[in-house]
Amino acid sequence: MIISRTPLRVSFCGGGTDLPNFYRKHGGAVLSMSIARYVYLSMHAYFHGDGFILKYSQLETPESRDAIQHRIIREVFSSHGIEGVDFNSSADVPSGTGLGSSSAFTVGLLNLCNAYLGRYVGRADLAAQACDVEINRLGEPIGKQDQYGCAIGGLNFIEFHPDDSVTYEAVPLTHQQRRMLEDNLVMLYLGGQRSASAILQTQAGAIDNGGSVIDDLKAMAAQAAALRGDLIRDVDCLGPYLDEGWQRKRRISAGISAPHIDDAYARALAAGATGGKLLGAGGSGFLLFYCPDGTRDAVIEALRGYAPYDVRLDMIGTTIIYSD
Repeated sequence: MIISRTPLRVSFCGGGTDLPNFYRKHGGAVLSMSIARYVYLSMHAYFHGDGFILKYSQLETPESRDAIQHRIIREVFSSHGIEGVDFNSSADVPSGTGLGSSSAFTVGLLNLCNAYLGRYVGRADLAAQACDVEINRLGEPIGKQDQYGCAIGGLNFIEFHPDDSVTYEAVPLTHQQRRMLEDNLVMLYLGGQRSASAILQTQAGAIDNGGSVIDDLKAMAAQAAALRGDLIRDVDCLGPYLDEGWQRKRRISAGISAPHIDDAYARALAAGATGGKLLGAGGSGFLLFYCPDGTRDAVIEALRGYAPYDVRLDMIGTTIIYSD
């Protein structure tokens, strides 16, 4: 039995600048944090030898790799020559809620398969391989931030270069700064699940049309770079950065926000939050807020119809937590 654990992520600034039709012309950047909410994948030899049993949101018992319905599992099992296994997936939060669960699944599956085959692959290489699987081989219209944010662990400034390379740098916080960041953040679950693909396709089309969308995305990448330095000096600066980035992001596409999201956002700011954003591509999922000076409880009370969740930093990234 082998078990991989891969963190989900929250993105503070720069979301959307990791799409290839933007960063290949202008370069992109995000400030991203791995969080202590996880996707767990396990695998061991299938009792019956031939075929597979695959347990995720569905149950599959295909007799061959080509018959696997789950596209990511089929692609990764095929590329790694995986045969005759019992596979199981579980996660701390539902998929489609803006925390990068699909890419966390892909990163964790690659880590799991390599460990099953007795191979070690570094976290940055796992992220690059996950990008290749999702974007190049499966043709998903997504960016690269989730794969790196979930694989590496910690709080990172990640840059996407016109030549398709990706570099990253940890943002060094003291223990006190880290505790302050965690204590002042809260996620509230709005409900609903959605695939990011349709929203991101719309955003990609807006990028191709140029104009103010390009200007907003350039500003969002510059925000991520500026926040990297400012956060070290003053953690409370995060709230205004989140607010500016959210106002820019919601202008990109009509599908990003909705009246109930705008209403919840306004109530949180009235209760003391200094900024926030909807996590992920948009439309549903989690709202993230920064609540300084002890306002966190007031924000939760103002949005008491939505379940609150702590935000804790994961420093490890994707890892094998059990192998026997």
